[in-house]
Amino acid sequence: MLNSLLKGQVAKAIQKVINTDLPHPFSWLTGYFAMVVGAGMTFVVQSSSVFTSAITPLIGLGVISIERAYPLTLGSNIGTTTTAILAALASPGDKLASSFQIALCHFFFNISGILLWYPLPFTRLPIRMAKALGERTAKYRWFAVLYLIVCFLLLPSLIFGISMAGWRVLVGVGAPFLGLLFFVGLVNALQARSPGRLPKWLQTWDFLPAWMHSLQPLDNLITRAALCCTDRCRSPEGWDEREGEMPGAAVRVGSPRLTPHGATRL
Repeated sequence: MLNSLLKGQVAKAIQKVINTDLPHPFSWLTGYFAMVVGAGMTFVVQSSSVFTSAITPLIGLGVISIERAYPLTLGSNIGTTTTAILAALASPGDKLASSFQIALCHFFFNISGILLWYPLPFTRLPIRMAKALGERTAKYRWFAVLYLIVCFLLLPSLIFGISMAGWRVLVGVGAPFLGLLFFVGLVNALQARSPGRLPKWLQTWDFLPAWMHSLQPLDNLITRAALCCTDRCRSPEGWDEREGEMPGAAVRVGSPRLTPHGATRL
């Protein structure tokens, strides 16, 4: 529906209004103004999920750029804290201080995240990460499902399970993992920008098995599984298959299902 509505001059007008920066002396304030807009819209609907879910298809249609959607989303995270603040103000007198303190913790937590990941352009890593994940998902459609399962189910469950064993075990397992992750990220950055600084065997990941540096083997496996399931679903109903005497040959035996009276069988 959005794709059919947002066409022609309507789409161009929306793109021009939303993606246009403020005049030159104040162009650096555009992102912060977008945060105010995102916070205000979230305050109106009282849900950051509703706001971000509404702008996500607009990003997919190209109406809103991802660079503009980023401050809008950050502002939405600030706007959603107003719900907790309003709920805290409605607490009984003896609980007001504690509830309001927790609501302010929620507010300043989001403020700290903005200060950490937005003011300086090189700290806006979520934009580059989102583009990388988008390109990967465009190439391998199943990657989005795998990303959700790993990052929102398996990884938190694994960290929670290790933390139950104590902080020493968590540090002992987490520190090497974070060190390996940092090393891989550093090598990837050097491979892309200045591979000459790396040893020859580290200038590419080709010395590793294919499944350790490429999603292609997993994609081939998923594709074969999907094609196999598709072929089974397309097989004619009412026929049984069994292996014939000839190797690799399948002989269909039996008879098709009886056609209901008055029905036409193709």
